[in-house]
Amino acid sequence: MYVGGSVISSVEFHGNMSLVFFMSKCPLACRYCHNVELLEDNTEKSFEEIKQEIDSSADFLDAIVISGGEPLVQTDAVIEILTYVRQIGLKTKLDTSGIYPDNLKRILDLDLLDYVSLDVKTTFSKYRKITGANVGFQVKKSMELINESGVHLEIRTTYVPTLHTKKDIMNLVDEIEADVYTIQQFRNKNVLDPALEKVEVPNPHDLADLASEIKPYFNGIVKVKSGEFGEQVI
Repeated sequence: MYVGGSVISSVEFHGNMSLVFFMSKCPLACRYCHNVELLEDNTEKSFEEIKQEIDSSADFLDAIVISGGEPLVQTDAVIEILTYVRQIGLKTKLDTSGIYPDNLKRILDLDLLDYVSLDVKTTFSKYRKITGANVGFQVKKSMELINESGVHLEIRTTYVPTLHTKKDIMNLVDEIEADVYTIQQFRNKNVLDPALEKVEVPNPHDLADLASEIKPYFNGIVKVKSGEFGEQVI
């Protein structure tokens, strides 16, 4: 399996100390992607190496998070890891773009997930502008599958001033259903499109104002995540 790295985190699975694995590879070309180094990374790790890393930290862990890249490029590897994590009694979380609903359904049907963070880039009809691929329908299907499964769902959107408008976010809220909706602050360092390095990072107070404006229209918790203030519930 291709794994670009790992890190211990207290923020990736709220309220839980987690070991996060960053699976390499992703077919999308999101202009603001800040994990560019993972897109074509060929660093290989065996399942035994992954298992050993989990075991060595398990005493102080609550959860394992599988992130990326796009983890579901390597669905069999993800299933192998999550199955082991279930066996040792830790919680599980998956970060995904949702572009592989059939692969996601395999994992949901196996009851291997407690939490999914679904990156919804924009309204489902405007995906090509952000990702270079018209995959909004697949992402919507993934959202529906997660909601049907009863797994806790957080939908996240990274707000990029030159790619998104306030109206885009308002329209998106009408299209989504989740337990949590998080607006994430765009970061202009190490992005796929060099032109975005010149785009100003959104003011976290402006993002909080936007979140407050959409909150009445979203049936769930609304959050803002920024470098200045971390994760804020609105």
